[in-house]
Amino acid sequence: MNTENVVKHLRALWRTDRIIADIRLRNLLVGLGLRAFAALIAAFGLLMLELSAYFALVQIWSAIAAAAILGAVNFAIAGVLFVIAGRPPSGRDLKLANEIHGTSIEALQLEARAFQAQVSGAVHHPLSTVAPVLVPLIAIIIKSLRKSARESAAATSADARS
Repeated sequence: MNTENVVKHLRALWRTDRIIADIRLRNLLVGLGLRAFAALIAAFGLLMLELSAYFALVQIWSAIAAAAILGAVNFAIAGVLFVIAGRPPSGRDLKLANEIHGTSIEALQLEARAFQAQVSGAVHHPLSTVAPVLVPLIAIIIKSLRKSARESAAATSADARS
């Protein structure tokens, strides 16, 4: 497991999450602003249509029937508007960001699997992971023992001469 790769993938994941959130928020704010303005204009237009339709229907039917018909039409219009407003946004930027997000997740999972394999290998075969560290350590210990043996032999021969 390479920590640089993990950090790189986490950064890419964080950036793509930010991009996705930014795209969705921008889309939501623009859509909300336009919808609010359109709703305000539509409310005034609908009020005028309601008034004219009410006066036209009162001459044909009673006032109660005219109001009921206009209420049903208003509910139908509101339902259509809710269906149109509930559509998910479609865009190339969002699709690309989602692809990069998925790639980053896959790369992180691959790094995690590699780390898991290393850990399980170290648990199952501890000498194979310790051997690269032990070989140089054993060489250093042998050199220091040879050096101390030579020094003690030299000291013993010096004492024997005196």
